[in-house]
Amino acid sequence: MSDSELRYLSRCPVGCSSELEMTQYALPEGALLRCKSCGQLISQCTVTDYWESMREFDDPKGTLPVAGSEQRRFRRSKGFLDRISKLLDKSPGQIQLLDVGCSSGAFLNTAVKLGFLAEGVEPAPKAAAAAQASGLNVRQGLLQECEYADGQFDAVTLFEVIEHLQQPQELLQEVHRILRPNGILLIGTGNAASWSMAAMGGRWEYLSIAKHGGHISFFSPASIAALAQRSGFSVMAVRTRRVRFYEKGDCSMPLYHITKLIGELLNVFAVLFDKGHDMTVYLRKV
Repeated sequence: MSDSELRYLSRCPVGCSSELEMTQYALPEGALLRCKSCGQLISQCTVTDYWESMREFDDPKGTLPVAGSEQRRFRRSKGFLDRISKLLDKSPGQIQLLDVGCSSGAFLNTAVKLGFLAEGVEPAPKAAAAAQASGLNVRQGLLQECEYADGQFDAVTLFEVIEHLQQPQELLQEVHRILRPNGILLIGTGNAASWSMAAMGGRWEYLSIAKHGGHISFFSPASIAALAQRSGFSVMAVRTRRVRFYEKGDCSMPLYHITKLIGELLNVFAVLFDKGHDMTVYLRKV
């Protein structure tokens, strides 16, 4: 079977041995699959389609803020970093932090500005080069290739990474190795148990491999807890935010504004019940 026919994912990436079942969520690649054990949702995209979609990540612009978003991004990044500092009970200058999949370094730059002893790893050559050119300490390659020392870091961050991976458990086990005892791992990804997903089904924009190159594996609080347990972590906190139905340009402007308003009204309750579109999970090494 050629790469254009072979599915990139053929088993549950969380590590379950259960069968995968078809869901009612239709995508261009075929119906989403669901693990019967942990509920993880999985794309049927082919090996060829996966790697073609990933090309967009080798972009020197990477995650650099667009006009008007820099202050908002800084505040959000600072919130993550403040919580890491609180969980570790250390000041920023005492915290060795590694941002895995750091792209062009937007989050990493905030960490450095706040005094964290921060560095990054980025597999995409152009994005890594852009981060390095801005003066950030970034290695180009995969985490497993970097050969960091055991217990080198107090905290590791993974933003928009695990939804791209065939075997995220391998990455989390390497993170576990390089973290100090009681170290913190922060994971940011989409929430497949969100109200956005419930309302939009297969039209949920986070599922689109055309829009989000390499998105093949979709986590819920339950499935990410299962992955954490298998990888040597305990769940400290799960936070979700935003109810989002359409991106601007994906529908008529009247419909966009109506659904945006509905989403804003629902957001308070989504935060309370872990039903937001964006999910942030704080894990501790055990």
